[in-house]
Amino acid sequence: MPAFVGFRFPPEVIVVAVRWYLRFNLSYRDVEELLVERGIEVDHVTVYRWVQRFTPLLAEAARPCRHSPGDRWFVDETYVKVGGVWRYVYRAVDQHGQVIDVLVSTRRDAAAARGFFRRALSTFRAPTEVVTDAAAVYPSVLEELIPQAWHHVERYANNPIEADHSQLKHRLRPMRGLRTDKTARVIIAGHSFMQNLRRGHYEIAIDTTPARRVAAAFTELAKAI
Repeated sequence: MPAFVGFRFPPEVIVVAVRWYLRFNLSYRDVEELLVERGIEVDHVTVYRWVQRFTPLLAEAARPCRHSPGDRWFVDETYVKVGGVWRYVYRAVDQHGQVIDVLVSTRRDAAAARGFFRRALSTFRAPTEVVTDAAAVYPSVLEELIPQAWHHVERYANNPIEADHSQLKHRLRPMRGLRTDKTARVIIAGHSFMQNLRRGHYEIAIDTTPARRVAAAFTELAKAI
């Protein structure tokens, strides 16, 4: 498999380490310890490098099998600290709980919102309804990019995405902080990929039980890269 050429460890070890890190609330040192317990001596820095290199490759290999998002998008921003500085994370989910896209931004303004929607719309068809909070930047951005969509702003209407933010925060908590914007982008996108895979939004390993779905999917994706 070309993607694994030059790596000392077999693909099976690399992929299971990446899967553990993205799936469970583990630090790199936790993954190192789990591998050592199984007779595989790997430094936690090596695990970090595997996650950074292979998470985007695995997500890209799964892309053709991904379900199209629904026609209702719930959009909101949350905050994460990167290198001791706050960053804004734009996220969107559809009515089925599929994470549509994520964007890590240094600013929370119209340009960032516009960039988020443009990237999502470059991959998926435009929704018929967009639910946001009352941030002042959204009406003009949506009128420019998706004028046909109904912009829904109402108290509690955006609860699905706000609740979904907690899943991301829960995963980031054991990491003891993100050091760089690049690392943050990979980890946050990888978390969304894992959420969608677990929730059945890919046509991968759907003939297996939910408890085995992620492991089976990663085995298939490793062959694809």
